[in-house]
Amino acid sequence: MSNKEHWEKVYGTKAPDAVSWYAPHLETSLTLIHQATNHKDVAIIDIGGGESTLVDDLLAEGYKDISVLDISQKAIDVAKERIGIQADKVHWYCADITQATLPQNHFDIWHDRAVFHFLTEESQRERYVEQVMRSVKHGGYVIMSTFGPEGPEKCSGLDVVRYDSEHLHAQFGKKFKLINSSTEAHKTPMGTTQQFLYCFCRME
Repeated sequence: MSNKEHWEKVYGTKAPDAVSWYAPHLETSLTLIHQATNHKDVAIIDIGGGESTLVDDLLAEGYKDISVLDISQKAIDVAKERIGIQADKVHWYCADITQATLPQNHFDIWHDRAVFHFLTEESQRERYVEQVMRSVKHGGYVIMSTFGPEGPEKCSGLDVVRYDSEHLHAQFGKKFKLINSSTEAHKTPMGTTQQFLYCFCRME
């Protein structure tokens, strides 16, 4: 089964609030976006944003240039239906981030919560970082959230890579200045707890 088939099956069989990474609002992500800028015309992309409510909150706050990328068309369709007419204001990309075609030097903020840790092969991670370097403006911000050192070893039946801030930052290299990092105990809809690591970087 391909990655796309796997995720189409996940989103086709589970309710949006029944996946382990679900949260009503991504409060830490929103705080970091506010820390990056207070301008509403910045270009923001949410990687793996499929059914996430981040796009809802960004629209509600008046952000005007929002993109969402997800490998699953079903996840994107759920978000579009939930958002309604405002979905037309969002740029939607149904693609594998390691193979996607994105505008160059366009994004002011790159956000990823719970995609990068699924990239278990070095070549996948290298292609991901190349995408960031190609798509994010110099001086732009990168918000990365993965499972932390005490996070689960598997998710949705797939192996993951767990990171501390040093090792996650090392994946991106010296062109990315680490501004700060933190861990968060995410309570899943099933009542368990997952440790997430957040790294907030600036591309120089």
